[in-house]
Amino acid sequence: MKAKAIVKQWNEMRTQIIQAQIAPALVLIAVVVLAAFGVFENATDAAKYLAIGVAAATGFLSMTSQYAAIREAQALLVDLNKAEEPTALSKKIAESGQLLSLTAVATLVIGLGSFVLVVWAVLG
Repeated sequence: MKAKAIVKQWNEMRTQIIQAQIAPALVLIAVVVLAAFGVFENATDAAKYLAIGVAAATGFLSMTSQYAAIREAQALLVDLNKAEEPTALSKKIAESGQLLSLTAVATLVIGLGSFVLVVWAVLG
């Protein structure tokens, strides 16, 4: 396979990672706005747990999508190292294995940290 085709796949993987962050970002924005206006202070326990559950489910699904895209991108790097007609860009991307591993760790840490902050904001 030629390097240009693999680079195109690489860009699609990056787009998937970015798109997987949109829904949880919107949920986090909603929780932050509601918490900032003190909505959770007078909310029922059921409403608070629902907000936490929705944030958790959205975050979990997002992280799962991101991990899948990262895992597939790591396999794509193997193919890119074997590609025909490598370019400077394809060579640079092929060196991104450690960055992908760091991204996987950061996804977990940021996701868990955000969830803790959501629980704190909702339950007070």
